[in-house]
Amino acid sequence: MDTPGHDYYEFLQISPNADAETIHRVYRFLAARMHPDNTATGHEENFRLLKAAYDVLSDPHRRAEYDAARAKTHTRPEPLAAQVDFMDVLDGELNRRLAVLAVLYYKRRTNPTYPQVPLSEIEERMGFPRDYLDFTLWYLQKKGYVSKADNAQYTLSVDGVDFVETQRANLPTLQKLLTSGSRSSVEDNSGPQDREATAVAPAPTATPTPPRQPARVQPLRAPGPIVLPSSMNDAEWGRLGKPERRTGKPDPRERKVERRVRRSERREELQA
Repeated sequence: MDTPGHDYYEFLQISPNADAETIHRVYRFLAARMHPDNTATGHEENFRLLKAAYDVLSDPHRRAEYDAARAKTHTRPEPLAAQVDFMDVLDGELNRRLAVLAVLYYKRRTNPTYPQVPLSEIEERMGFPRDYLDFTLWYLQKKGYVSKADNAQYTLSVDGVDFVETQRANLPTLQKLLTSGSRSSVEDNSGPQDREATAVAPAPTATPTPPRQPARVQPLRAPGPIVLPSSMNDAEWGRLGKPERRTGKPDPRERKVERRVRRSERREELQA
């Protein structure tokens, strides 16, 4: 039974020009993952859709009817090569890498359960022959931004997602690819209200930091002579390196010094 509202080629992640052998191989691969008995990745609804897609595409007569009906409603997106120069001597290779990341990012965001993209779809959406993508895909795989599954389909990795989302503001070409209206690029996920709020909301003003007050240095001890407890004997006081034990009484030597100072001040007054 046909399931309206679904693109079978898109769901199976195969090219509309895929042969019967490819359709059968992809079906068996996805059936093993989507079967409800698979406790890790099983999905009953997707498995029913997979079975319906295979029943149509594996029958030449039903597939021809499906292709005819699909051609009336299906509009092919503008290839990215119409927007970005992939053959430029200096920037062509960088643009190809960014375009592949944009295509895979779009798939990862719109279908996180099955984000694989076949090379034929990358070729179609970029509008660029696969013969020129070998080095591009090799580089992205070695960087860890893209992974290649056993069924020869490509997926954007976590590092690839981080690169796209952190560098889109720094790379105008990537920003252009991600905000393009074509299906092969990523559209901004924020809704009109979110974008309007972001544009209208004033930037938060920074709260002025009060000037720091100089820290008050607490004295290590209270001013005045140190009065030790009377229980400390002379021997203990001597071990502290003091010439004389201090009690509450003034030191006689201190009084001698004070008297000398007073006499010296009197002499200076008389001389003046």
